Amino acid sequence: MENCIFCKIVAGEIPASKIYEDSEVIAFLDISQATKGHTLVVPKKHVRNVLEMSEEMASQLFSPIPKIARALKKVTSASGLNIINNNETIAGQTVFHAHIHLLPRYNKEDGLAIHFTEHDPNFEELGLLAGNIQKEIQA
Repeated sequence: MENCIFCKIVAGEIPASKIYEDSEVIAFLDISQATKGHTLVVPKKHVRNVLEMSEEMASQLFSPIPKIARALKKVTSASGLNIINNNETIAGQTVFHAHIHLLPRYNKEDGLAIHFTEHDPNFEELGLLAGNIQKEIQA
């Protein structure tokens, strides 16, 4: 895609601190460094996000992530690691070329905060929702 910053990185038009590359995927350090070692794993072929990926492309994208994550954790001496993927604006996607964030974690005060609000379960609604999702997957 013409104005896509990640496509320009893949094409070598913009420099990047690459840490991994194969025929389908590239991984490089994010320039924002939300935490030390913040890495982006990106398919070389332009696709908006995971919602538009084929199963084959998703497999190619996710396959090297464990190896990259282990190396990242070891080299940075991180205590843990978050793997985050944002799909569409409402979910925080700002670059519309699919990518996975690998965020090394050092302590609770490392500047990255992820919060979930727990709700009391309604098992009847959960069962109906699960059934509808299963039907859509099988369609």
